[in-house]
Amino acid sequence: MFTVGYIDVEKYRMVSPGIRTREVIITEERIRHIQERHPRDLERFCSYIPEMLRDPDYIIAANRAHTAVILKEIVENGEKFKLILRLKTPDMPEEYRNSVISFWYIGDTTWNKTLKNKKILYKKE
Repeated sequence: MFTVGYIDVEKYRMVSPGIRTREVIITEERIRHIQERHPRDLERFCSYIPEMLRDPDYIIAANRAHTAVILKEIVENGEKFKLILRLKTPDMPEEYRNSVISFWYIGDTTWNKTLKNKKILYKKE
């Protein structure tokens, strides 16, 4: 388990009002999952994860409770990313943390389709 960043709890309250911690972790199992499903994305772009968590462009409603879809464009290079974040709530075991479920690079088509078809909970001004 590794700490990858911290969230501004206020930005994420619309996903889950009872968030218990700012810390976000990633487990070794999730690292393997990302490496298998999205080869080289984690190695090439993991340095963007703290910024995505701290300063998302969009927070989108996910299909699961206490889970957010984060979209972020890294302005310097115009690359876009999607991160799935599960938030720790009071009903979860004490040892749970906010955790990265998945992370990958996305293209313009996926970015635009997500914004068109999903519920936007937060948009950066």
